[in-house]
Order: sequence, then C-alpha cells, then structure tokens
Amino acid sequence: MLKHRFENDYSELAHPEILKALAAAGTGQFDGYGLDEFSLRAADLIRVKIGNPGADVHFIGGGTHANLVVLSSILRPHEAVIAPGSGHIYVHETGAIEATGHKVCAIGSVHGKVDAHGVEKAVKEHSDEHMVKPRAVYISQSTEAGTVYTRAELSGISECCKRNGLYLYMDGARVGVAVNSGACDLTLRDIASLVDVFYIGGTKNGAMFGEAIVICNDELKQDFRFQLKQKGALLAKTAAIGIQFEAMLKTGLFDELPKHAISMAGRLADGLVKAGYGFLYPVETNMVFPVLPSIVAGNLHSHYSFHDWEKTGDMTAIRLVTSWATSESDVDEFLDDLRKS
Repeated sequence: MLKHRFENDYSELAHPEILKALAAAGTGQFDGYGLDEFSLRAADLIRVKIGNPGADVHFIGGGTHANLVVLSSILRPHEAVIAPGSGHIYVHETGAIEATGHKVCAIGSVHGKVDAHGVEKAVKEHSDEHMVKPRAVYISQSTEAGTVYTRAELSGISECCKRNGLYLYMDGARVGVAVNSGACDLTLRDIASLVDVFYIGGTKNGAMFGEAIVICNDELKQDFRFQLKQKGALLAKTAAIGIQFEAMLKTGLFDELPKHAISMAGRLADGLVKAGYGFLYPVETNMVFPVLPSIVAGNLHSHYSFHDWEKTGDMTAIRLVTSWATSESDVDEFLDDLRKS
C-alpha cells in the first residue's frame, strides 16, 4: 500500500470547505449553462481580483478542454500557435490542438519558459503563405518545470506579441501557486493586463474540478459561448464549478491552499539538499525535481507514487508534487525513507 501520492496536486477529491459549499447548495434549483447565481457571483469576484470589470469569465470542466476551446476559437484555418517544446498542448494533450487543424510550433525553452527572442525568431521563420502563420503564443504559469515567469519576462513576451500581431494565451492550471510563489513578482492583475486570455485553475488548487477562462481582449469575446457549446464544454451544471470558485475566492482559499503546497515543497527541497541531492530545475512552486540514483528512485517507488521525469546514465530526475493536503508528516516520512534507501 502506498504511503503517499506525490505524482500530482489533484489526487484528493476537494478541500472540505469546497465540499461543504457544494453540499449547502443541496437540492436547490438554479439556471443552467453558467447563468446561475453562483457562477455569476464567482465571475464578479474574479473580475475584482484581476482588476478588470470588463473581462468575460467562462467556467469550464478541465484544462485540456480550456486550451482546446480557447486556441481553436482564436485561430483561423491557416494559423498556428507557438509554444515551448515542453508545453502541455505540445506534449500531453494527445494532439488536441492539431486535431482541430492547427499546428503547434514548438520552440526552445529554458526551465520550461520561452522568451521574446524565441517567439520573434519563430515568427520570422514562418515567412510566407507556403507555411502556417503563427497567430498565438501559448505559455503556462507555472510551467511544466514548476518555474514561474517574472514581470519582466512576461512583459517582454507581451510586447513581442503586440509587435507581431499575436494573441498571448496563458494556461493557468497552476496559476495559484505561481502568483503565491516567492519567485514571482506578478499578480493576477498584472497577468490580466499583459495577456489576451488566460484561465484560472481550480482542479489543481483544491477544487473538485473546474477552471475559469478569463478573456481580457475584446476581439476574442464575441460568440465564445457558441465555441463552448460546439465543443462540448458548455456544461448544464456549470453551477457546480461556480459554487467552488465562489467558495475559494470568498474564504481566501484560493491563496491559502497554494501557499501551503509551496511550503511543503520547500520542506521537501530542504530535506533533499540536506541529504546531498541536487535538482533538475529550480524549486519555485509546488513541484520538486530531485536527481537521484536510479536504484534509490526505484526503492522509493515501492511506497510512493511519483513520475520518473528524465534518466541519464544511472541517475533519474523524479517529479514530486505537493498539494493543499500534503502534510509535514507526509514530507518527513518520505525524507526518512529516502535516507534509508
């Protein structure tokens, strides 16, 4: 039997306060398709938090669906999206974007992050009508490496996109841990002012499920609900997502839960350093990538679940992810077993 799961930050059903909010709705009746009172109030709370009263907010079931609907609604048939080679839409979504007829132009990244120079280079490489035309840039905050974009980095990419007529889209599955990271000087308000559209993740931040797509650019707002419906993303019971986001935002859980996850990742990282191990990527959020002897990683797999990320020779970089529910005892037990391995 496993002692603890470190493979992701959504293994637990939901935070008790969120479950309580869902239960409180009980057998009450409400409008469908995001027009219910809970979703409308949650959308207003998001607008206040991002400092943009004119933003459109749409609640959706999951992150892959959010990426699919947003990008396919932005792009015309001949247009493509630029993304880091490690980006979720390029590696982990079963070609969902390509299945809509849009190429993902993967570019180099450092610790999961692209920069303005790389974006500019990709635009110039697609020079005429014999190639797809880049029209959007996809980034995630935090990245697949658990790192975060700073204000200077995101501003540089945003300015590059404006110069080149590109839309900037941010995957915010883990934006909660990003904006609460000590390595990040960006707030949700900053993000909303620098990107055209992004989503705020609930699934990986203590919710049972659900994400909030936030459209800041007026050009992208028209008929978006049609896009949601056509792609099976306009849920009849969107209220179940609205209830959760309202609970997270009203109680402060939206920031409280990722702060705890980050704290537990820091505790893990400190223990790994004391044990003499280094990391594949900087530890900036709730993901830790220690490089261990493969035999040690194998022994730990007997009691814990986690991803083997990268193997080199007899060494393996593993990924450990903490969540709102990870306890100090979970971390300490893992570190104790590590020392024994």
